[in-house]
This record gives sequence, C-alpha cells and structure tokens, in this order.
Amino acid sequence: MMKLFAVAGFVAAGLLAATATPSLAADAKGDWARPNGASKIRISSCGSALCGKLIWLREPRKDTENPDASKRSRPLLGVRIVQSMKPTGKDGQWKGKVYNAEDGKTYTGFIKLNGNNKLKLEGCVMGGLICKGETWTRLK
Repeated sequence: MMKLFAVAGFVAAGLLAATATPSLAADAKGDWARPNGASKIRISSCGSALCGKLIWLREPRKDTENPDASKRSRPLLGVRIVQSMKPTGKDGQWKGKVYNAEDGKTYTGFIKLNGNNKLKLEGCVMGGLICKGETWTRLK
C-alpha cells in the first residue's frame, strides 16, 4: 500500500512539473504598453506559442515599410508583431520572431518577464550577437 502512495506521489509531482511551463506562458499574456506610449500590444496564445498584435496606436498608419508590397496598404492595427514565441528553458523567457513595422524587417526575438508587470522585448541580428529592445509595462 505504501508503494502505491509513493508511486501516486511521484506521478502527481510529475504532473505538476509538466504543467509549470505553461503557467509561465500564461503570465506573459495580457495587454502591454510600449514605454513611449505610441502603441499597445496584446500577448495571447497562438497554438503552443505566444504571439502579440497591435491593439492600439496613438497615430494609426499603414504598414508602409513591409517588404511585401501587397501588405503596404494594410493598417498596422491588428498586425502580429510578436510571432511564435516558445519557451527557451530559461525562467520567464521565450524566443521567436519580432516584426518591426518601422523598418519592415522581421528579427529573431526574445521576450522575458521581469516581475508581473514588466516585459522586455528584444530583436536580434547576427544570431543574437546584437540585440536591441525595450521594456513594456502591463496595462491594468
């Protein structure tokens, strides 16, 4: 009987550990504001990853810098700028792609939670050697 309880305990511990990573992903979900106040982004699930789309722009405009000419006349509002972010194995960090509408390029990107209300986003080139980013604030 004791062996049965011990096995059940290990199984329960394994299930808790297996669900720990998705709960981290849930922490990044929500609405975020850029530090300059020019836009707001909603992070949500997209399949097994996290994605973020523009939900508000101080100055709405078109996606004029997009390398795909057929997308240059679309409004930026609703465009997915954070794409396919998956956990890296580091606590509170995900890796995927980031679309920068200011230059029309898509970069390797990282998001990392800094507490409950700060999210650092970085876009990187040269395999992650050079990264530039900013810290977003969670909207209440």
